[in-house]
Amino acid sequence: MKAITFNRLGPPGVLQLTELPVPSAGPGAVRVRVKTAGVMPIDAKVRSGSVPYAQSHPFPIIPGNEFAGTVDEVGDGVSEFARGDEVIGFTTFGGYAEYVVVGSDQLIHKPAAMPWETAGGFTGNGQGAHMALEAIRIQPGDTVLIHGAAGGLGTFAVQLALARGAGKVIGTASAANQDHLLRLGAVPLGYGEGLAARAHAIAPEGVDAALHAGGDDDLALQASVDLVQDVSRIVAMVPNDTARELGIRQLTGTRSRERLADLVQLYTQGKIDIHIRNVLRLDQAQEAHKEIETGHGRGKIVLSV
Repeated sequence: MKAITFNRLGPPGVLQLTELPVPSAGPGAVRVRVKTAGVMPIDAKVRSGSVPYAQSHPFPIIPGNEFAGTVDEVGDGVSEFARGDEVIGFTTFGGYAEYVVVGSDQLIHKPAAMPWETAGGFTGNGQGAHMALEAIRIQPGDTVLIHGAAGGLGTFAVQLALARGAGKVIGTASAANQDHLLRLGAVPLGYGEGLAARAHAIAPEGVDAALHAGGDDDLALQASVDLVQDVSRIVAMVPNDTARELGIRQLTGTRSRERLADLVQLYTQGKIDIHIRNVLRLDQAQEAHKEIETGHGRGKIVLSV
């Protein structure tokens, strides 16, 4: 099978299109013929070595933790899936490949009407946003501040917060992406000096919770602490030293079939969707990583396998 791999940590150029043996589905597992695979900032951080996940995994590593495709082989003991089923799945590594093998508890059936590009980029950011809003305890009527709100995870978080009954969602984004936030139902806010004061002007009644969905913007982190009374209701996806000094905790949680199924139900109800920013071929993974590392992007990058 064709797969994108890297044999050392480094820049996007370490990603190479290679030929590997097709894996087999053992007991309790399912092999999926991948049609689309989402590209996430965490994939680039693993590849570069800025997060340690790759250091305990043997090379070559196939990046990619979200995918969609068709069931190709079913292992012993699996009854809920059959060959030909269209599925959405999650994994730790292995998404950037023609075939991936995962446990049956890492898959759900894809809604027939969901486009393949959407399905491939749905689970990673979707489950991350789901965990984040659970962690900051969103309640009906809350005012929520989401930093990096136009990105893949931020787009999900804005919609989920509104679906959970948030009274107001304020989203930080670059000027080019503020129209996107307006369409999602958020109040857009630019980055930079005076962020806390500008957010307070939008929400003089106060901000109940905040999510730092991306980037290393110390101003945004400080603004969250200035605006939210209870620091336990602030969470950062990937905290830096400033976040730790301010007492902002890193998101923790577990991806699950049940969490993914809840998101898909919200999708079928028309309450959440994703914005596809670019669809690239599998052999364009280097370009995908270069693009995602620029930051301040709008929506998802997906590889067509």
